Amino acid sequence: MNRRTALKNLTLSIGYVISAPTIMSVLSSCTEDTATWKPVFLSKPEKHIVTYLVDIILPSSDLPGGLDVNIPQFIDIMYKDTETDLKKKQFQNGASIFANKIEEMFRKKVVKGKKEDLQKLFSTYFDLSDEKTQQILKEQKLTIDELSDDKKELYLMYKFLFSVRYYTLYGYYTSEKVGEEVLNYDPVPGVFKGCIPLKEIGNAWSL
Repeated sequence: MNRRTALKNLTLSIGYVISAPTIMSVLSSCTEDTATWKPVFLSKPEKHIVTYLVDIILPSSDLPGGLDVNIPQFIDIMYKDTETDLKKKQFQNGASIFANKIEEMFRKKVVKGKKEDLQKLFSTYFDLSDEKTQQILKEQKLTIDELSDDKKELYLMYKFLFSVRYYTLYGYYTSEKVGEEVLNYDPVPGVFKGCIPLKEIGNAWSL
């Protein structure tokens, strides 16, 4: 399966495009160049990490990548404008833990870390056995107070990594560029058919 087919199929598991005014206003405001934009929520190290993680999760190929549709800016604005104080704090704590891991492993400040460095570390925490994966997912459903002290650091780091991954996919599939170039798109929809086999639909529709 090539990347184009995989991305199209993935839309079926994360849902269809949400067109709520808040989300659309966030997307329309994410138009700055990735290298020069100034974050409104993320710190400088967080911006550096998030930018590379987005590029690792959805790199450019024959399709636009996460950076091509300004996903780091999207994550930045979503956390500033829509997330709770608790999730903001968890994001920041998790990012700080991940940054410390980078500095410990590669002996360099996080803002000097390269994409290859972050990819190696990122893979370490996602290339897991099925049993370990299920354990982590189970713990993510708990509050931090329900965990023993020795598990809290890893819990917060995964909160951060899962959040970046979630918003990367969410922002990608709610972007205009992907809606028109990757998903099925018809600016003038035709007749409504309420009961047809899924295999006849094909890809998820952006409109």
